[in-house]
Amino acid sequence: MKASASVDIMPPRGMRDFYPHQTGLREILFDTWSKAAQRHGFVQYDACIVENLALLKRKAGEEIVDQIYAFNDKSGRKLALRPEITPSLARMVAARWHALSFPLKWFAIGQCFRYERMSRGRKREHYQWNLDVIGAPGPAPEVELLTTALSAIADLGLDSAIRVHISNRALLADLLSHQGISADRHADLFLVLDKRGKLSDAATSEMLGKNGFTAETTAKIFELFRLDSLDAVRRHLGKTTPALEHTAAIFEGVSAYGWGDRIVFDLSVVRGLNYYTGTVFEAFDVDRRFRAVFGGGRYDHLLEQIGGRPIPAVGLGFGDVVVMEIMNERGCTPSVPAAADTVIGYMEPSQFLTGLRVARALRCRHERVDLAMVPEKARAFFGRASHAGARYAIYIGPDDVEKGCLRRKDLEQRTEATLCLRDFIGDAS
Repeated sequence: MKASASVDIMPPRGMRDFYPHQTGLREILFDTWSKAAQRHGFVQYDACIVENLALLKRKAGEEIVDQIYAFNDKSGRKLALRPEITPSLARMVAARWHALSFPLKWFAIGQCFRYERMSRGRKREHYQWNLDVIGAPGPAPEVELLTTALSAIADLGLDSAIRVHISNRALLADLLSHQGISADRHADLFLVLDKRGKLSDAATSEMLGKNGFTAETTAKIFELFRLDSLDAVRRHLGKTTPALEHTAAIFEGVSAYGWGDRIVFDLSVVRGLNYYTGTVFEAFDVDRRFRAVFGGGRYDHLLEQIGGRPIPAVGLGFGDVVVMEIMNERGCTPSVPAAADTVIGYMEPSQFLTGLRVARALRCRHERVDLAMVPEKARAFFGRASHAGARYAIYIGPDDVEKGCLRRKDLEQRTEATLCLRDFIGDAS
């Protein structure tokens, strides 16, 4: 018989497998995200991973097709693996508009896919925690989002390692208009400035020139990025504006929560997607060695664009890849709990049913129990139990069954307690 060709046993490029330990770490992160969201009054939702391509184009433009996994199904429908969750959220809200009570505070943890060139902190799939507030005007939604995310950051042991950089596209537009740059050029300018963090100033200037901005205008634009505080912006404008007051209120709110030292004003945060209408923010490690930990902003027109009604909205997306890399590097990766509280073993096959009944009794008390599936010698059993990280070990031999007792060892305290077998299994043995 001709030998079959070998199969590639590695995951597809840019994708990940999660072995038990890695899955445990992922679940700790998910649990941290969920608890932070719930503490702040958010409720969980979920959406389908396969999304209509037309919806994604409506949100991000035609060019999104080159950046995602898009395909036709067997009926010819144009679909895609979702690259983010926000369009799905907007669709869900528009579909049940009259049945929902606004404002909404929703969160989701979902897997997203992008067909992009990989780099440090970027894969072709990742899990993302989304927080969104829909239907509430003013700065309070941003304050709630940021304090929720910072709460999760603190729970992960990274409170001194992360800073959130906050700006406002409407405020930047005020400044550009003040410099004599017409509003019809702002959208093109935002797209270029969003790349500024990845390019040198010379390369950015060159891109601005290719987009029709003169050297004089480019110099004026770069002058704006020297404004490193809201007071400096106010002095530059010589007046206040709604966007300036809105941004100031966000800083006041987060500071009142006790985390004013975790946020900085940074006009260079633009976020190139055109659907952002005001506040924008990105969180980075203090040394700026990694990609953004999370980012987001206000998108007051997105629901209207997909057929809903005009309504204020603000959202945040927090991926799993970068934050796990930072935790790894800083040595604060959490410990994954043992799979079982108690491990039960036995010497001979005839003790299996006794072990099964003891396991059932403990499991009914909501203990996590791992029952051996084959007989083991005592030394091998206790070595396995210790390696598994269990707190307790019960080893059953023929003498134990005959005497009607169990010996439960505390592997941490190195103590042993004798228990009555009848208390676990009644009169059966």
